[in-house]
Amino acid sequence: MPFHATTTRKLRVLSALAVIGLLALSACSSGAGGSGGADTGDSVAASVHLTGTQIAVGSKEFTEQQILGQVAVQALEASGATVEDRTNLVGTPVVRGALQSGEIDMYWEYTGTAWLGPLGNTDPVSGEQAQFDAVKQADAANGITWFAMAGANNAYAIAANPDAAKEFGVSTISDWARLAQQNPQAAALCTAAEFPTRNDGLPAVEKTYGFDLPDADVAVLDFGLVYTSVAAREPCNFAVVFGTDAQVLQNKLVVLQDDKQALATYNVAVSMRTDVYQANAAAYDTLFGAIAKQLTTERATQLNAKVDIDGETPEDAAKEFLVETKIING
Repeated sequence: MPFHATTTRKLRVLSALAVIGLLALSACSSGAGGSGGADTGDSVAASVHLTGTQIAVGSKEFTEQQILGQVAVQALEASGATVEDRTNLVGTPVVRGALQSGEIDMYWEYTGTAWLGPLGNTDPVSGEQAQFDAVKQADAANGITWFAMAGANNAYAIAANPDAAKEFGVSTISDWARLAQQNPQAAALCTAAEFPTRNDGLPAVEKTYGFDLPDADVAVLDFGLVYTSVAAREPCNFAVVFGTDAQVLQNKLVVLQDDKQALATYNVAVSMRTDVYQANAAAYDTLFGAIAKQLTTERATQLNAKVDIDGETPEDAAKEFLVETKIING
């Protein structure tokens, strides 16, 4: 839903001309979201001119997608665009279908999701940039342009209990692999279902890093128990997590560097209908390029924590991010 800041004011009408002037001012300053019209000043949005442009923004239904959707809505509005907020659609097939049918014009999608889902591939492409380039090239044939890839990577990741990471000197997956060879029990892994058998899961990690973690040291748990189990170091010192999950921060876990890039990458980027993109390509590149530069995995995790842990709304978390990074004015 769009974010509104509506105020009712009682005005003393002095003349018909004053009424017309006030109504005109109100029409210019109101909008579908929370930015209240085009920015002026030194924000990125102030340098981008999208007045007269109409654009429909979508997103999926989970926290990170809701935040990203509001980031797009508010940034576009601050640049002068008229935005139709169609965020909070349920699932990849629905939002992707809406993009292809023209019901929405853009949404933030994950490179690995598009590659292994709508684009129908079975194996990921190794490396963040290479995966992005492959998706961008493949989706061009579908009339969809990919741009503004962010550092935020909501992929599978291996995380360690902070005390265990310090005790065993583990900061990379290579370190964890060596520990698994020397002391498999200390390297025990908590995970939800699927990861132990997925092509882009544990088999890929073991093959790339040259080890074989015994089945007895892989604990398959309900997803909700994975984080609490590794936080308690019972039964595992290590866990499979999602890179930008707020629970990583909540439990103070240490995400291990995938130094040999074994895991599939799920960097977030803008996917936009090509005809819409081409109409204002320079403006979109400037606006979303600036957003993507600030949208690191750490920043995305912090934004998710604001909503999932601190109880903020996605609209407020998005606005705080945009103001703090000077994408829009406060």
